[in-house]
Amino acid sequence: MLHDDLIPRLFWIISGGIVLGGFGIVGWVLTTWLRIKNGYPLNGAWGQAIYPKENDQAMERIKLLSQENAQLRAELGSIKDRLANVERIVTDSAVSLDREIEQLRKTN
Repeated sequence: MLHDDLIPRLFWIISGGIVLGGFGIVGWVLTTWLRIKNGYPLNGAWGQAIYPKENDQAMERIKLLSQENAQLRAELGSIKDRLANVERIVTDSAVSLDREIEQLRKTN
């Protein structure tokens, strides 16, 4: 009985397997191409870097990105400080806020 159901559908089973395998290969090639195009590193079967190789250009890119990261962290720190001041102003009662403003006017 199994042969009666399996044999006529064998062509479709094999064709489906080939199509799925083809989709897998095309997807792998596409993702590899996108990684190379966007500068992401590629790893071999044992985790070693294949592309981009470590060279002066890659080291310069890392240096520039590290500098930009430090600048953005400093900017984020100043924004956090400003936000804390705004939160303090908003949450303080109106009386204490008026008192602080008057003290600032007196000192100037």
